[in-house]
Amino acid sequence: MSYVFINDSPQTSVPLLQACIDGDLAFAKRLLETGCDPNIRDNRGRTGLHLAAARGNVEICRFLHKFGADLLATDYQGNTALHLCGHVDTIQFLVSNGLKIDICNHNGSTPLVLAKRRGVNKDAIRLLEGLEEQEVKGFNRGAHSKLETMQMAESESAMESHSLLNPNLQNSEGVLSSFRSTWQEFVEDLGFWRVLLLLVVIALLSLGIAYYVSGVLPFSASQLELVH
Repeated sequence: MSYVFINDSPQTSVPLLQACIDGDLAFAKRLLETGCDPNIRDNRGRTGLHLAAARGNVEICRFLHKFGADLLATDYQGNTALHLCGHVDTIQFLVSNGLKIDICNHNGSTPLVLAKRRGVNKDAIRLLEGLEEQEVKGFNRGAHSKLETMQMAESESAMESHSLLNPNLQNSEGVLSSFRSTWQEFVEDLGFWRVLLLLVVIALLSLGIAYYVSGVLPFSASQLELVH
């Protein structure tokens, strides 16, 4: 069963559209070669590609495409040629040339939904189902990779914003890291015990200087008298 019913044939007065319905390849080719518009429409907005695809006339579809027929053309209900198609070779031709398998018409129906509703042959149904499954898997992979990219970009942006908002924190971390590495190199070069002894000497000298500056010396004569 196809979308183009028998009583559609006498209703069209356009020779190219009639040739697409009848499957008259020679006549359709002659019309196209003489300059006939490959995108001419009938009273339902269907182009020759719609009618040829509905009838399974894949050779006429190829000639229409060669002469500039718009594969993305939709009729007044939003159907592409793939929505009206129920033949394996025609489906393969349309999809291989760029028609999306998951595109919806104005009622939200995909080509697979309409094919099941019309009761087309099982091979065409299986092909449409397989193509839809591939499309869904491809979409999920693309969406996943895009999500990961967005998350990484957001994370980097957040870190950069944090650094810009806290320049003092960034500078202090840099100074601390530099001091830590310098101290480690100093200890390794001089040795731990020598560094420890140097720190003790420095501490004693600092204590003596503090007592001297303050005028209070440990164990001075006055303090010894107080003790006695």
